[in-house]
Amino acid sequence: ESALFCRILASYRVFDDISFDKEENTIRIEDIRFGIKKIVFTQLHDSDSVALFMCTAGEEMGLRSHTAMKEGDLLRGYVYDVVGSEIAEAAADLMQSQLEKNALSHGKKITNRYSPGYCGWDVAEQRKLFTLMPGDFCGISLTESALMYPVKSVSGIIGIGKNVNFNPYTCNMCNMKNCTFSRLKNQIPG
Repeated sequence: ESALFCRILASYRVFDDISFDKEENTIRIEDIRFGIKKIVFTQLHDSDSVALFMCTAGEEMGLRSHTAMKEGDLLRGYVYDVVGSEIAEAAADLMQSQLEKNALSHGKKITNRYSPGYCGWDVAEQRKLFTLMPGDFCGISLTESALMYPVKSVSGIIGIGKNVNFNPYTCNMCNMKNCTFSRLKNQIPG
């Protein structure tokens, strides 16, 4: 059903004008300084350039989830919510794969993707990220509290360079206490 009404969009913009401050754990992209904190800084600091990205499943999934829950159909609302999140993440995966192909064609690699709100990076810095993107990029806007609309959207940064690495499992680097992913990782045998 979601294939009929999703408006999936994903894109990135590459920035070469970057510098890192190890003392402050910050990155400057053009004239904007981001306080990305130690974990993200450690993964990005060897980058020659970075890609800022945005991806969305569109607004319909979030609206349908909200409507179903408001009408008392909590399971249907939850399913719309989960499917919308998975679609946005899948769009981010495809965008990242395309970025990786482009980087490899230039003899470079990419890092994992990192979003404001993760690994100690303040979600309010989402505003700074949006100032570096063209207006209405992927049809995503910000609320006053720096949350994205449509809700089922993802944004962030990926490092690009000859000396960067992609780490398949990074939960052990993060200190987030109530993360769904770290709880799931701890439940998986092996």
